[in-house]
Amino acid sequence: MTIKTSVDEQGIAVVTMHHPPVNALTVGDTWKIRDAFEQLGRDEQVRVVILTATGKGFNAGIDIREMQSVAGFDHMLGSGAACYAAFDAIYECPVPTIAAVNDFCMGLGVGLVGSCDIVVASTKARFALPEVDNGALGCASHLAKLVPPMKLRQMVFTCEAVTAAQLYEWGTVYKLCDPDDLLATAMETAAKIASKLPRVVRAAKSALNQIDIYDLAKHYRLEQGFTYEMNLYGDGDKARDAFLAGTRTVTKDTDR
Repeated sequence: MTIKTSVDEQGIAVVTMHHPPVNALTVGDTWKIRDAFEQLGRDEQVRVVILTATGKGFNAGIDIREMQSVAGFDHMLGSGAACYAAFDAIYECPVPTIAAVNDFCMGLGVGLVGSCDIVVASTKARFALPEVDNGALGCASHLAKLVPPMKLRQMVFTCEAVTAAQLYEWGTVYKLCDPDDLLATAMETAAKIASKLPRVVRAAKSALNQIDIYDLAKHYRLEQGFTYEMNLYGDGDKARDAFLAGTRTVTKDTDR
């Protein structure tokens, strides 16, 4: 099972990604995340949702091997639709959402985290957008919520990572903990929220979304347009083929 959902007696839901070896998500996985958050959002007993992962890292982005195994643009467009829907379902979830990030968080993973309300991370966690190296754009809209403006530009152009410790210093990460304490720390945070009046918390979530200065859906859709353009030119295919062939330098985090 790649996407697992559970809800405890406090109304704390946990959505866990498990797609070895590095949680590079297929299109099907990504739709399952959308479905999980939409279903949990309709459950009046759910007070808060934690999104986390098991295995080597939180997320290594979209499954490039799957993408390159399909000819034409159908898979690319399907992947874009799934990512857009998953991010939106998390952001629009009627209850607060917590990202519990255990290690590397790349590309699509940044979109998942940036769609959440609160970030808890282990001391090993780091975040990066390798999209330019992959001949694409995407999730800079979400990274903009996590890092300062000039850091955003540096990360997009260089594809270099930022650590959870840096995000903690900037106030983006709420709690920084040892890897073994990650889920317990996220659960502690969730329990604090779950103890409050549910109708008030849901109202607060709705209000915060409405006053948010980040129009994630609009901005991410714009990024997708440039990604599709790069694929029409052929740059996306070239970059992904080189990645799979091992003919360009990649970080260990994204080696799959």
